[in-house]
Amino acid sequence: MNWSVLQSRAKSRLTASGVVPEGRAFLGLAVPLATAQVAQFAVGFVDTLMMGHLNTASLAAGGLASTTFQMLLTIVSGFVMSVGVLAAEAYGSEKKKRLTGLARQGLWLTLLLAVPLTLLLLQMSPILEFLGQSEQVRQLSQHYFSWISIGVLPALGFAMLRGYVSAFSLANVVTVIVMLGTGFNIGCNYVLGFGKLGFPRMELAGFGLGSSLSLWLMFGLFAAYILRHPELNQYRFWRGRQHPDMAILRRLVAIGLPMAVTFTLELGLFLAVSYMAGSLGTEVLAAHQIAFQTMALIFMVPIGMSQAVTTRVGLWHGRKSRRGVRRAGLVAIAAAVLFLAGCAIALSHYRAFMVGLFIDMRDPQNAPVIAIAMSLLLIAAIGQTLDGIQRVAMSALYGLQDTRVPMIMSAIAFWGIGLPIGYLLGFRLGWGAAGLWVGQYMGVAIAGIIFLWRFCKLTSHKRRSQTLITNADHKR
Repeated sequence: MNWSVLQSRAKSRLTASGVVPEGRAFLGLAVPLATAQVAQFAVGFVDTLMMGHLNTASLAAGGLASTTFQMLLTIVSGFVMSVGVLAAEAYGSEKKKRLTGLARQGLWLTLLLAVPLTLLLLQMSPILEFLGQSEQVRQLSQHYFSWISIGVLPALGFAMLRGYVSAFSLANVVTVIVMLGTGFNIGCNYVLGFGKLGFPRMELAGFGLGSSLSLWLMFGLFAAYILRHPELNQYRFWRGRQHPDMAILRRLVAIGLPMAVTFTLELGLFLAVSYMAGSLGTEVLAAHQIAFQTMALIFMVPIGMSQAVTTRVGLWHGRKSRRGVRRAGLVAIAAAVLFLAGCAIALSHYRAFMVGLFIDMRDPQNAPVIAIAMSLLLIAAIGQTLDGIQRVAMSALYGLQDTRVPMIMSAIAFWGIGLPIGYLLGFRLGWGAAGLWVGQYMGVAIAGIIFLWRFCKLTSHKRRSQTLITNADHKR
């Protein structure tokens, strides 16, 4: 039997089992979401690249500030992501009247979350002092924080609307809007940060202001799209009585709070490693930022996949299909593994090129930073695949509205295992930043194993009927 016949039969089996159609549906949602995620993260990535052309101190302080902002925004976005989770289930079960209320209360939730986060960013300097950062790092970072705080409200609003629109499988527009916003941000950063076209040279403050303006642009364009789209326009959640509905808000918070806490545990681990690296010196922190920004840019693709799998699993969950849920989750996990395995090979070969994007490789003064960054990128190349499994499997559980158990397991894996091992390797055994990174990825690996096991358990054929779990959170 020749190879072409075997391929044909294998494809027929996959099509009959629903894997191929699910794969197409998943990629149709994941590709635009991942592209948008990469473009959106490019805002911080480009900020960091430009900071490196100011000086090493600006790279260290500005990179730390940009990373902190992105992490805080992601954590708080966990609350508004609940809108997308519930909207996907409502759309799958054809309970379309619920979609109007979910979006309307999502806007209220966005406003309630934006105010405290904005105030926090305006007062980050004392927190940085408590975390052991130098006076120079504190002062430079606060310049960025003060101006990026203007973009908190539109950033959260955009995240909420993105999840809502994804429930309708209308994700292509997200890519276009984010890419427009990213281009606008790069231009603003160049003009404001370096003082071009007659504008004053604002440096880190200019980067923060430019990013905020781009976030407002993206939110405005997204809102305009929803107002004009024929399918979305019929729900008219922006009309009628605009008042908080405590029942819906409580449901959104009940789903979103464990998600936000899980993001806090996961991203807090990476943030803690950043501050621990900062305590090892400016050169170590600069190398850490180079490796982290590179790793995070690549990881935006699995994050886009994770958003897509939450929607796909949520739709099948709304239709009460155990097989559909299981197939959607496993297809997404397989896609993430294949993508990140390829990235690992590429990153291990082109580490020097990536480091050279941030700093001058020919400058002898940068030699310590280059050496540390090269070792960290090698660790990241190996660890990212494990992180991808963890993130996509966790998001598949979110599609089932199973959020509390992942929160508990994240606390154990990230903070009970990953951080202590990283501290032991980095400080006690003298591995430095490399030890910190090995530890964090060990925690990530354990979390990934747990999440994958739980998803397979919840979707096992041994569970009777097609209802899966009525609501995993309500059973606990």
